[in-house]
Amino acid sequence: MRRLRPARIVALPIALGVAAGVTSVTLAPPAGATSPDVTISQVYGGGGNSGATYTNDFVELYNRGGSPATVDGWSVQYGSATGTSWQVTELAGAIQPGAHYLVAEAAGSGGTQPLPSPDATGSIAMSAAAGKVAVVDDATALSCGTSCAAAAGVHDFVGYGTANDSEGGATAPAPSNTTADLRAGDGATDTDNNAADFAASNPDPRNSGGGGGGGGVSGLAIHDIQGAAHVSPYVDQLVLGVPGVVTAVGSTEFWMQDPTPDARVATSEGIAVYAGHAPGVAVGDSVTVDATVREFRAAAANLSVTELGSPTVTVVASGVAVPPATLVGPGGRVPPGQVIDSGVHGTVETSGTFNPAAHGIDFWESLEGMRVEIDDAAVVGPTNSYGETVIVPQGSGVRTPRGGIVAQHNDFNPERVVLTSTLADVPAANVGDTYTGATVGVIDYAFGNFDLIATASPTLRSRQLPRQVAKPANLRQLAIATFNVQNLSPADPQSKFDQLATYIISNLAAPDIVALEEVQDNDGPTDDGVVAANVTLQKLIDAIAAAGGPTYQWAEVDPANDTDGGQPGGNIRQVFIYRIDRGLAFVHRGTATATTPTAVARNRSGQPYLTVSPGRIDPTNAAWTDSRKPLVGEFSFDGRSVFVIANHFDSKLGDDPLFGRYQPPATPSAAQRHQQAAIVHRFARRIEGIDPNAAVAVVGDLNDFDFARTTSILTAGGTLVDLPGTLPVDQRYTYVYQGNSEVLDHILLSPALPSYQYQVVHLNAEFTDQISDHDPQVVRLNIG
Repeated sequence: MRRLRPARIVALPIALGVAAGVTSVTLAPPAGATSPDVTISQVYGGGGNSGATYTNDFVELYNRGGSPATVDGWSVQYGSATGTSWQVTELAGAIQPGAHYLVAEAAGSGGTQPLPSPDATGSIAMSAAAGKVAVVDDATALSCGTSCAAAAGVHDFVGYGTANDSEGGATAPAPSNTTADLRAGDGATDTDNNAADFAASNPDPRNSGGGGGGGGVSGLAIHDIQGAAHVSPYVDQLVLGVPGVVTAVGSTEFWMQDPTPDARVATSEGIAVYAGHAPGVAVGDSVTVDATVREFRAAAANLSVTELGSPTVTVVASGVAVPPATLVGPGGRVPPGQVIDSGVHGTVETSGTFNPAAHGIDFWESLEGMRVEIDDAAVVGPTNSYGETVIVPQGSGVRTPRGGIVAQHNDFNPERVVLTSTLADVPAANVGDTYTGATVGVIDYAFGNFDLIATASPTLRSRQLPRQVAKPANLRQLAIATFNVQNLSPADPQSKFDQLATYIISNLAAPDIVALEEVQDNDGPTDDGVVAANVTLQKLIDAIAAAGGPTYQWAEVDPANDTDGGQPGGNIRQVFIYRIDRGLAFVHRGTATATTPTAVARNRSGQPYLTVSPGRIDPTNAAWTDSRKPLVGEFSFDGRSVFVIANHFDSKLGDDPLFGRYQPPATPSAAQRHQQAAIVHRFARRIEGIDPNAAVAVVGDLNDFDFARTTSILTAGGTLVDLPGTLPVDQRYTYVYQGNSEVLDHILLSPALPSYQYQVVHLNAEFTDQISDHDPQVVRLNIG
């Protein structure tokens, strides 16, 4: 989901035009101290590292002088923080006044963005955090360790981090894999003091095509820059005099839109202008912009956002009417109702296919940066802690009875857009609520989704969605529930335990067995080797009793430290809590450790039993690497054995976003879930192989859909019946993710249990005040 972008230090000179005569004054950068022309304007040594922004290290130069600076025969040189040997990259050509010059250095295996076309290329592997960089007027390697800034031929010098040399006796701050050291004034400020001149910020590499005064492309409108594609045809080029009216202003950027659009809906009329600091313009300003066209990409699998960077802005007039918002939904442009993308096998950015009428990813891209209006917007995803709410136009998709929108195997609802509160307050909402009237904002993209950044606060009409309540089991029924309690630990406030207790007693009707997922150890995320969870569980059971509920007991197997995935140090696991006041008993057999496998055996009566109960299924199998091992328990109810397998399969972390650059989205996490499903399926089949009438329940958070292959593997051969799949399509959901109501949690039963009542109890996923992001579910088995 969208977070505010950290500021990049970029100059935004503003030329103030007098509307008619356009007499303008450009705010020039301050004069420097030592280097009369070429300075080192940016240093980035984290390129290609793990988590890095860019794939290469780089050094950027800037000509702060008034005439071209020839760098033929010059070099950029690098030395380690305390070293005396220097590596050399030779330069060529000239740097125009006000222009940058990009020197690419070594690449690594990490990084999410390639550099713009460099002006010179070397192979120096720079340190991300500490080092020394010099621009020298020849190509002879330096040999100094300190006082290099004063060495013969050194034109400019930067020491950063813990380097033992610098200009002014104080180094520039230590950058990182995700930050560079940038010189103030867009590269022009040179006070002969590295600490004063540089700040660490987002890397922003600029080549000679993106400087001021080096020439550029004139006569373009915004729709020409945007093009009918995901990437601008003018990327990395300097564009001059681009006109528009300011429609929204953020802390580091503004949006503008052309008031005289062309007739093509495939080309957006709006664009973001990224300054890196307060833009100094107002909504309703008519402006022209000189800038470099950039594609900003926050993560490797994300789409990029076309923006104008390093801008020089001329305000031509103020108080101009903003262009009207484009209506999306009934009566306006209607987004595709089913297909996010099709016909592409790779990246949408080079596919050559762009069809906003048929593909949702292209539809929203064609509106990037534009003012958009959605009337009576329907809330399909609750407001999260970042102030983001997922909405759709009226008439979208298969809606749930409670107002959500259902994900299906061939429809992940391309109508969805994330309403954000970055620029205006947005009232918090639950699924089923409506923002009445017009919701207006500008279209952006972040964290794998298209955003509608609200520019005015919408009006909320609450549906007053109730939390559901399950029916209690009768005397002849065994009630089994599953509930992901989202990293429950003693570090949570007592209010979470109390709320869970209320839900278990009142909303789930105090089931006989509750399989809990994501129960953490006794000190939660503190990674100190503790794996026991008795304090966590006793605190929950005490809360249930204090709320007037029955006395529950628990059964579980502690995992080995830091081997089951989840929050580091938390050691999440599945746990059975169960009550014994209604004819239920837990069969304790053997003693299990984290690596002890349980097995299915046949007793003298020819009936199946577990060799260890509670136990774990094949816990050393590679399928469970960094993932939760299934917990299986043997129960007895009214004289009948009941086998319950509690699961928490591998998560979808690492999968491509639905609105990502790669289509169809890659789902590498699925392979491990398929292996896990096959192991659980074999185990259930062994029980049923001994007793075809065995009562087997496979429950928990499978992290996969009712229509996914994971579920098909579990149900293969009729071994199990997936209960979410028996519900009407509009009721198949246990989770709401990015506005899609979808199934992740399951209860599956052996065919010998045909008589049951099943219910997903919606009390978390649709609400902004949730204590877990999963809804529990309960089945009442008629087996007494």
